[in-house]
Formats: sequence, structure tokens, C-alpha cells
Amino acid sequence: MDNDGETRPLLVNDEERSEDRSEQDSYLNKVKNGKLYMAASAAVLGPLSFGFVLGYSSPAIPELTRIQDPKLQLSTEEASWFGSVVTIGAALGGLLGGWVVEKIGRKLSLMFCAIPFIFGFTIIVAAQNHWMLYVGRVLTGLASGVTSLVVPLYISEMAHERVRGTIGSCVQLMVVTGIMGAYITGLFLDWRWLAVASSIPPTLMLVFMCFMPETPRFLLSQGKRREAEEALRFLRGPDAPTQWEFARIEEAYQNEEQSFSLSDLKDPGVYKPLGVGIMMMVFQQLTGINAIMFYAETIFEQAHFKSSDVATVIVAATQVVFTAVAAFVMDRAGRKVLLILSGVTMCVSEVVFGVYFKLTVMKHDNSTLLSALTDAPQAPQTDLAWLAVGSMGLFITGFALGWGPTPWLIMSEIFPTRARGLGSALCVLTNWTCAFIVTKTFQNLMDLISSAGTFWMFSALCALNVIFTAMFVPETKGKTLEEIQAHFKGTYVR
Repeated sequence: MDNDGETRPLLVNDEERSEDRSEQDSYLNKVKNGKLYMAASAAVLGPLSFGFVLGYSSPAIPELTRIQDPKLQLSTEEASWFGSVVTIGAALGGLLGGWVVEKIGRKLSLMFCAIPFIFGFTIIVAAQNHWMLYVGRVLTGLASGVTSLVVPLYISEMAHERVRGTIGSCVQLMVVTGIMGAYITGLFLDWRWLAVASSIPPTLMLVFMCFMPETPRFLLSQGKRREAEEALRFLRGPDAPTQWEFARIEEAYQNEEQSFSLSDLKDPGVYKPLGVGIMMMVFQQLTGINAIMFYAETIFEQAHFKSSDVATVIVAATQVVFTAVAAFVMDRAGRKVLLILSGVTMCVSEVVFGVYFKLTVMKHDNSTLLSALTDAPQAPQTDLAWLAVGSMGLFITGFALGWGPTPWLIMSEIFPTRARGLGSALCVLTNWTCAFIVTKTFQNLMDLISSAGTFWMFSALCALNVIFTAMFVPETKGKTLEEIQAHFKGTYVR
């Protein structure tokens, strides 16, 4: 395909770029973001629900392993499945979401995914045996997979470039808020009532999304030009001359092939963002984040920390605070800077966590030997618990600043319209497949290569994600979706 003949570079020289930026700034100065924020607030109730799903297992598993009812009591292996089976549902949800989001749109897909959230938690509430618990977790995982695909797309297609990074980062902010909400609620409610509380956010999302618009880009792709213009006017406010932005969206849409085919995989505008998106999802999970969050309470118990349930709440609160910081600075600092800072921080913290477990094992062995020689009782070792809490807090801080929100944000920005559903579906499938592998094998890894070895392995993988970011991830700060796509095609001139 001859790009020069069939598509016009968005900016062809410095003079045109300067003029275009001036016109763009003039337009954005007239935009009112109130209704955009309202629509985004309704949408991010999905990630909040998703966070409750992820956080649910941490307070529920200790209860379910101690419960007296043999039909519900979980063994160590069953508890591992209860924690990780949600990722199987989420992987399936990613595939389903990629199809649904193109067939019925972003808005209806969000409303649709509220149903398995609600049904899943209802089945957990009514559970009489292990299989009902597993089915409930798979259903909530399915909804989480659809949500993790649809919400970033919905927000990126609604938001303009000045606030897209901030609003897009709120997806991960609401996920970690949901995790913290599940941890805190779990301090006061048993596992059944916690499931009831967890069904509230998706119910609210189903109601509020009824009053929100579909995205202008999807409506335009369906030939609904008038509805697309009305949606854009709703999102930008009454004072913004939306014809200017709409003309740019329409021009980019007309210059793009309207349907996806396998031959498009030869197009650098498709295979380059697909490679970047998939590898970012792989590296996000290979930090070990989901394993650590699923088994946070267990990790603190093994670390001999007295109040492990309170410690996990503190960790979750740390994640919320620093994800909020990331959202605030995302459109100022840029995506790559935060990713590199995040990777380095996690690399260091997991080295320290490994050192903690190594010292604990050495101290335990020494104290056991001393106890045998002196016939004195062995006292539990808690004086190094601060090192466990500190390194966990540092890891969560690093993850929240970059590798938590940014892969989902970049996924929603880099794909051309025709490949957005499929590309996002493959990214979500990759993310949740890796999440399942990591969470399911985490305990086995700790048994096989020790706790210290497991965290040192994750640390080495964090070092690799820093190298990958520096070499392959593009900076998308301050660019329109059309400019980002032109970058991959090679038609964007700085």
C-alpha cells in the first residue's frame, strides 16, 4: 500500500504542525469536561467491580479454609484454585469482549458485563459446595475480562488528548480502590456478606450507563454520523466547536480500511502495536503483582507478621494513593518515564523481599539448631517483619506508578479502529492467561525454588521490562489517537 498516495501524513512539516497545534489548543480551551467526567465515572464502576473480584479472595480464603462445613471447607490446593480460577474466566471474557465490543458497541458491552458480575456474586452467596464457589468466581472473572477490555476503549474514544492519560489511569485507580474496598469490608463482614457488598458496584454501573452516550468513533464506524456528532457535543460541552474535532476523526476514519482481515497483520500499523500491547501485558503479569495481591495475607502470615489482614489493607491503601499520583502526573510526566521508574522500583523491592525471606530461613535454621542444643523453646521471629512490609510497600508503590495503569492505557490508545476489538482482545487474553499461570504456580514456585528465589526471579523479569520499555514502547502523551496510529505506520512527522 502506498501511504503517500492513499493517506496524507497528519503533519507534514514544522509550519503545518505548529499551525495545527495552535488550532487544537484553541479548540481544547473551549471544551468543558463536566459530562466527559460524568460518563467516565459511570464507566469506571466496572473496574471498581473488577477490583472487588480480585480482592475478594484474600479475606475469603482464610475463612473458607477454617469453616466447619466440609462441603465448603477448602484445602490448600482448592484454595489455590479459588484464588486463580477467576483468571480463567477473565481470559475467556477478554475473547468474548473483543467480539461483543465490535458487535453491540462500547456502552452496551459495559451494561452487558454487569450481569455476570451480579450473577457470579449471587452464586457465591448461595454456595452449598465447592463447585458453586468456583462457578461464581469464573462468572465474576468473565465479567472482569470484558470490563478490562471495554472500559479503557470507551474512555480512550471519549476523552481528548489533554485528559486521556489522567482519565485512562482512573481505570487502574478504581481497580485498586475495589481491592482495598474488599480488604476493608472483609475485616467486618464474613465471606457471604462480602459477596453481597461486592455486587453493589456492578449494579450501580448497569443503572448509570443507561444515561451515558456511545462513543463518537464507534457510532461513526456504524454509519451513524448524526448520532456521533450529538455524542461528541454532549462530551465536549456547548461552547466547543465540535465540527473541527469531528472532521479530524472522520478524515482518519475515511483514510483507514473499514474492516479487518488477516492480511492486515502485514501492516506495521497493526502488527507493531499488537506486539507492543501483548508484550506489555506479559511483562505486567511477570512482575508477580497478581500472585502477590491474591496471596497478600498468606505472604504476611509466612513473614510472621502479627496482623496480616491489617497489613494487606495498608498495602492496598498504598496502591490506591500511588495509582492516584500516577493518574495525576500521567499527562505531565509521560508514559515511558513512569514505566521505567516503576520497573526499577519493583526490581529493587523484590530483591529486598527475597533477601528478607532468605534471612528469615537462615535465622529460623539457626534458632532451631540452638533450640535443639539447649533444649530451650523456640520463639517466633518477628523482628524482621518491618522488612517484609517495607519491601511489599515499595513494590506496590512502584507498580502503581507505572506498570499498573499504563499498559491498559496504552492498549486503548495504540490500535487502529478496525483492529481495536481484536487487538485489545488478544492483549486481555494474554494478560489473564499469564495471570492464571503466575497465580496458579506461585505457591509451587515458592516450594520449588524457595520464597527468596521466587522473588529474585520476578526481580530479574522487572529488569527486562525496563529494557523493553526503553527500546520499544512509544510515548503517547499529548497525541491524538490518530497521531499515535500514524506513528506506527510511519506517516507521523515530528
